[in-house]
Amino acid sequence: MGVVKPATRRLVDVSRPEHRRGPSRSCRPHTAFVLAGGASLGALHAGMLRALYERGIRADLLVGTSAGALNAAYLATRPQTVQTARALAEVWRQLRRQDVFPIHPRTVISGLTNRADHLVPGAPLRRLISRHLELDRIEHATVALHLVAFDLLSGREVRLSAGSAHEALLAATAIPGVLAPVRFGELLLVDGGVVDNTPISHAVELGAERIYVLPTQDPSARGLPAAPKGALEAAVHAFTLLTDARLEADLARYRGDAELIVLPASNPTRVPPTDFGHAERLIGSALRAAREALTHTAPEEVQTWAGASA
Repeated sequence: MGVVKPATRRLVDVSRPEHRRGPSRSCRPHTAFVLAGGASLGALHAGMLRALYERGIRADLLVGTSAGALNAAYLATRPQTVQTARALAEVWRQLRRQDVFPIHPRTVISGLTNRADHLVPGAPLRRLISRHLELDRIEHATVALHLVAFDLLSGREVRLSAGSAHEALLAATAIPGVLAPVRFGELLLVDGGVVDNTPISHAVELGAERIYVLPTQDPSARGLPAAPKGALEAAVHAFTLLTDARLEADLARYRGDAELIVLPASNPTRVPPTDFGHAERLIGSALRAAREALTHTAPEEVQTWAGASA
């Protein structure tokens, strides 16, 4: 199996060598779960994961960015079971926008007048991470964990596989302009979704042979059911259009390097990424869609990407 050379993607790899390719625990292919960013749409992952665990599908490594990084870190120290997926679903059900994107006039004004580099205070997100993270350092994860961020100083993607798990999560979720960038050694990091919201390429480079892609958007669904409600929602939608284009390109680019199994990002009512009030609906929809996909086809055939013919 060929792997993409890191130099061609301007990648900084902050990883343990032993995590680049570990042996499978059985005769099955070395398996990765890739969890996309998507703010409130990260709730979809809880439904997808339950469907995967119900069928006994487990990951040898987890790769995530933004909301996907939070979910991956949650999974990395817990058993890969239906009970864990249910517990993650409960976290999402209780989550509200104020827990992630609280709007404080003082912070907004500081950001708009160039006295600060962000619009939203980071303390609520820090508390959320501290409440659910069971890991001090990334390299101590039970399941190999890799978080994707972007270094503003070098203009490169960064894969974080060692170091402070708390700071790495803050970095991988720091939406530019919304949350403050995070210092990580000599790097100044923001949300990896800026350039790679569904980091399939990293799973390929880490040696995964079978990759379950857990997206938060259908790349073909580019429109909106209604006009954005406010500047934050408009900005997030624009960001989503860019990241969806990258996902389509990567699915085509890496289909020859690994088996790509894309689970459906079922969101029929088009819940926006900034709306945290519909987790139950998203989880249920994703669970039903993933069960359907996994039940009626063999694992290697579940919406496996085959380029333009898919």
